[in-house]
Amino acid sequence: MSLAVVGVAHKNSDGTDRRLEIDECMPGEPVDLVPEPENEFDVHAVAVYSCRKVQIGYVKADRSPRIRALLSSTEVRAVFQRPAQFGAWVRVAFDGEDPVLTDAMLEDHDENVDRGSPSEPDFYPDEIWLDD
Repeated sequence: MSLAVVGVAHKNSDGTDRRLEIDECMPGEPVDLVPEPENEFDVHAVAVYSCRKVQIGYVKADRSPRIRALLSSTEVRAVFQRPAQFGAWVRVAFDGEDPVLTDAMLEDHDENVDRGSPSEPDFYPDEIWLDD
C-alpha cells in the first residue's frame, strides 16, 4: 500500500527541514512509522521518519487510524517511495512482508494538489478495509 506523507512545510522541533530531508531520501530506503498518541492535533497521528531518524511528515489523517491500529497488531515495514509536490509517498507492507516498488510507482505523475491533499493515482493498489 502507498501512503501519502503530508505536513512537510512545517519545521521539526529541532529545527530540521522536512522538505530538505525528503530530498535526501532514496527510493527503497527504510522509513519508520511512529504513532504519536500525545499529538495535540490528532490522537491518531502517525509520524514518518527517514532512515536518518529525521521526521519527514505524517501519514495523511484519513489513513492514520487504520495504520496506527495495524502498527499495534502486526509487523509493518515501510520504505520511501518518492517525493511529491505535497510531500512524499511511502510504501508499506504488513505481516513481515517487504514493501515492493515498481517502476511506475517511482515516476512523477501530474498530481492534483487540493489544499495539500494528493489525488491518488490509479496504479497505487490499496487494501480495501471493512468499516469498523
